[in-house]
Amino acid sequence: MTRMEGIRATRRNVLALGTAAAAAPWLGAAPAQAADVRSGEFDELGITELRGLMARGRLDAERLTRSYLERIERIDPLLHAVIEVNPDALREARRLDAGGGPRGPLHGMPVLLKDLVETADRMHTTAGSLALEGLRPARDATVAARLRAAGAVILGKTNLSEWAGGLSLTHHAGWSARGGQTRNPYKLDRSPNESSSGTGVAVAANLCVAGIGTETNGSIIDPSSANCVVGVKPTVGLVGRGGVIPGVPSQDSVGPMARTVRDAAIMLGTLVGIDGRDPATTASRGRFHRDYTRFLDADGLRGARIGVPRTVYYGYSDHADEIAERAIGVLRTAGAVIVDPADIPTAEQLEDLPGSMVVQAYEFKRALNTYLAGAGGEHPRGLAELIAFNRAHADRELRYVRQDGLEAVQGLDFSEREYREALAMNRRLSRAEGIDAVLRRHRLDALVMPTSGPPAKIDLIRGDTYGGGASTPAALAGYPAVSVPAGFAFGLPVGLTFMGTAWSEPVLLRLAYAYERASGVRRVPTYRGADVGF
Repeated sequence: MTRMEGIRATRRNVLALGTAAAAAPWLGAAPAQAADVRSGEFDELGITELRGLMARGRLDAERLTRSYLERIERIDPLLHAVIEVNPDALREARRLDAGGGPRGPLHGMPVLLKDLVETADRMHTTAGSLALEGLRPARDATVAARLRAAGAVILGKTNLSEWAGGLSLTHHAGWSARGGQTRNPYKLDRSPNESSSGTGVAVAANLCVAGIGTETNGSIIDPSSANCVVGVKPTVGLVGRGGVIPGVPSQDSVGPMARTVRDAAIMLGTLVGIDGRDPATTASRGRFHRDYTRFLDADGLRGARIGVPRTVYYGYSDHADEIAERAIGVLRTAGAVIVDPADIPTAEQLEDLPGSMVVQAYEFKRALNTYLAGAGGEHPRGLAELIAFNRAHADRELRYVRQDGLEAVQGLDFSEREYREALAMNRRLSRAEGIDAVLRRHRLDALVMPTSGPPAKIDLIRGDTYGGGASTPAALAGYPAVSVPAGFAFGLPVGLTFMGTAWSEPVLLRLAYAYERASGVRRVPTYRGADVGF
């Protein structure tokens, strides 16, 4: 691939960063009758309800953890959402029960982490790659440590698009050589969407109370949309990324995925704060909150000014548009002032911005080389060695997915000057002349748009179809976005995204919570198999 071909390659497919044995299980293709999908004892219960049961002595951490472990054993063979279970999860739960009182807001709550998040235990951290199968970090990632400090039980790691989507130029959401193909619980032949796919599916299927995803461009909010859950992509710098396998540091975020806005807000409050391993978090000083639930208000839409950016972020899916129009009606009925249209002035530029490719290739190459060089254990020490490893293990690593994404990045060599200029342009067009411009011009609290269309069919041979989505402006700006369930098209979920300026998580969570309460869209998965038609 030439230098200019690399620049022209589809931005989202090159790096949608943020996603083996017999063929059938390796693909995640299990027949419906192979899994017992009956409802579990604690299905759809949130953190507040579960903590209430614990406070009344009707539940403890060990029983809750055991329940989720048993559910993973029953249902995950159908979904391939969990790449590894923590062998010490029950021990952690017993230790919490013996501790003499609640440790924090997540006391006893079993959570799953995307397999980019390091944990200092007997689990691996692999980005879904066979090349890192033996990697056991000596230290928890900052987010893992904060979850443990808040009382959470780390239940396991979730599958993802290998190397968070950076392996291939073709869209293979939820596939990794180590974990196989994650499947959408609402229809098993459908994509789970983007690289935090395992977390989205696991949360939707009640395999955990809540989970952690990462996003560079769409990898939290898109799988949240496709799996009917809530996803919070925070402002870059709000949540520390120390100990998380990097993608594109100027865009990478770590955030919660949950079945309700309240649970996502509780999770977010435990994750924020200054991280000594992540210099970007110094900008969050005085801007983060330990309790985001205090911003939740069922009447929070009344008087809010919400803009509808019609150009680019509507029109790519009739089904998503219909659901979004109904959602806008709910917002208006709940008292919001709808400004329609309120277009992002630079929207078309953002979706076809050569500088985005420059930034992603430059940062990803350097960040991954640095990570691999410094990580302990026996594994490739850089991108070139990783590419060679995959070729040597092509029967498993490259059986369906080419590594042309990694090879393209390896072959591109931009100067620091080119990178700095591209980064400055990205930020100018997405921030001052983009999101901030439309918010200021129309005096808006937030923008609202469909997160993405209904999930496409899984196609490991040719790659999944990607029709469009809302993630790019916030991704390039490093600004927050919250996706909340909005409706269904033929039983397939579609989400609604609330997007705002830097550090506006309190506003976005307030609006999303009020919408969630007014709409009541969330429903449990159906686990339907493949059928004819849509």
